[in-house]
Amino acid sequence: MTPLAALLQAEIAAKGPLPVAGVMAAALHHPRFGYYAGSEAAATGPLGRCGDFITAPEVSQVFGEVLGAWCVRVWQAMGAPRPVVLAELGPGRGTLLADLWRTIAAVAPDLADAARLHLVEVSGALREQQRSAIAALAAPPRAVWHESLAAVPPGPALVLANEFFDALPVEQYVRDAGVWWQRCVDSRDGVLAFSLGLAVDSRERPDLADLPDAPDGILVERCPEAERLAADLGARVATNGGAALIIDYGPARSTPGETLQALRHHRPADLLASLGQADLSHHVDFERLAQAVTSAGGRAWGPVPQGLFLGRLGVAERGAALGAAAPEQMDAISGAIRRLVHPGRMGLLFKALAVTPPMAPAAPPGFGR
Repeated sequence: MTPLAALLQAEIAAKGPLPVAGVMAAALHHPRFGYYAGSEAAATGPLGRCGDFITAPEVSQVFGEVLGAWCVRVWQAMGAPRPVVLAELGPGRGTLLADLWRTIAAVAPDLADAARLHLVEVSGALREQQRSAIAALAAPPRAVWHESLAAVPPGPALVLANEFFDALPVEQYVRDAGVWWQRCVDSRDGVLAFSLGLAVDSRERPDLADLPDAPDGILVERCPEAERLAADLGARVATNGGAALIIDYGPARSTPGETLQALRHHRPADLLASLGQADLSHHVDFERLAQAVTSAGGRAWGPVPQGLFLGRLGVAERGAALGAAAPEQMDAISGAIRRLVHPGRMGLLFKALAVTPPMAPAAPPGFGR
């Protein structure tokens, strides 16, 4: 039993079963025993080949470089406002940020001068890694860290969120006897196990009134925090101008079924047996994110499969240029790009969703034909 599991068992004994979303939040962010705070992942780094999972920026520098070019083109289409907020939600080890910033500084020094860097990160351990990544740049920008998007100053902004939404706490609901029930975690004979909690009351949770009339046994996931954040992004760009780019994995349309998973050393792990010691994530519901953006006054573009999105941004051409400059690394570069764009790898499962003001004159780069 992990230290966090023991702590949760005591809380269950005192208060009763805990909702899945609360357990997920504790598993990732408990100040002492959470995965991003007190676990071995905080010391060794959860990302990368030596960690528990790998993200697109860790696969190839080309990913961050083409997103840097995306930021330049969007900023220019905005009229090149000065200053402009450049924000990243959940920057991980700072790999994407470093690759993106090097590109911006090289191709658009005016943007590098105008940008005010703001990073949303709750993990102290990851903040230190981000500081190191920024300090290693040739001309390190000044960065400010925040606990939430709400703390980022207003104004025109470019906001990036790569594999951020999948780690926000997800709620689960199970259909039984013709009724929707909240899924919880209980303790049975000293072992944590899933159970059914209270029946859903749409008067108390009007956001759940659209749960479908489904057969018994169906499980549905909802992520209210993700939808609130998407709405905040929509409202922000509608009011202040700018654009946001969300890249994550999940279906283009809402689908039932359980996607919450635990990963440890790049392998699936028992979710309840590894609390606090494994990464937890779930598939992002892009349809509901887009609806939240629109309802808040923004405009949603996509989602577009990552392979198609990166292809439209010139990822193959950038990879060829890198390979020409370092022929001995051509196979590695080609393999990394294939992993990013191939439908059987990350190219189809991962999607990109853009957020712009409602009257944007044209689709953002990568979202138009």
